[in-house]
Amino acid sequence: MNDRLQQTGGEVRLYVESALRADIRIAAAEGQAHYLLHVMRARVGRRIRLFNGRDGEWLAGIAEVGKHRCIFECLNRIRAQSASPDIWLCFAPIKKTPADYLAQKATELGVAVLQPVITRRTVVTRVNTERLRANAIEAAEQSDRLTVPEVREPVALHSLLAGWPTERLLIFCDEAGDGLPLAQALRKSNSKSWTVLTGPEGGFDPVERDAIRAHPSVVPVSLGPRILRADTAALGALSVFQAIAGDWS
Repeated sequence: MNDRLQQTGGEVRLYVESALRADIRIAAAEGQAHYLLHVMRARVGRRIRLFNGRDGEWLAGIAEVGKHRCIFECLNRIRAQSASPDIWLCFAPIKKTPADYLAQKATELGVAVLQPVITRRTVVTRVNTERLRANAIEAAEQSDRLTVPEVREPVALHSLLAGWPTERLLIFCDEAGDGLPLAQALRKSNSKSWTVLTGPEGGFDPVERDAIRAHPSVVPVSLGPRILRADTAALGALSVFQAIAGDWS
């Protein structure tokens, strides 16, 4: 559990589901309480930073402790809630360790939604979304962001395309290499909502690739002259997006 609790500037930073406001008291989750009390030996008065993705970030203190419980009391808001770039990541699931890494790093890079997509060549068809969310929460706590990405249940590629919102640009990272360079495509777009789509190990099936490229919301892009691993392609595309159209710019 200790990897879920991040310490910044001497204060532990935690994600909670509860509303945050002055003087409210919040019970720590079981794992949070265990770590704080039995690993960190925290006591009444210890300062904690809390965020929930809605109410900004709050300074809180440990108000009560018991053998298996810990109660926080919100003191004052130290950072207002702010909007993040509207960027999603749709990705074909990959083996456990790269998927964990992808969830963590995509969270650090500011994605709002993590959407697993099942393709014909997807090797991993069972996705542990609770594990992905745990990794996303850990990364949000560590990276100082105020929100945690929404982790969605896996969906088949054809279903994803059939229900795709027309106003959302779908940036297709096409290994064929004949699309626009990603930076150029982003600079040409007037869209306010984007999604990066990356494929499985071995790439998309030719029939899938044709269906993706035929979709009216899709912009095929190139990620350069080298063939990238699936996780590298996703994180590289997100980095370029943030530099050109996101909050790095």
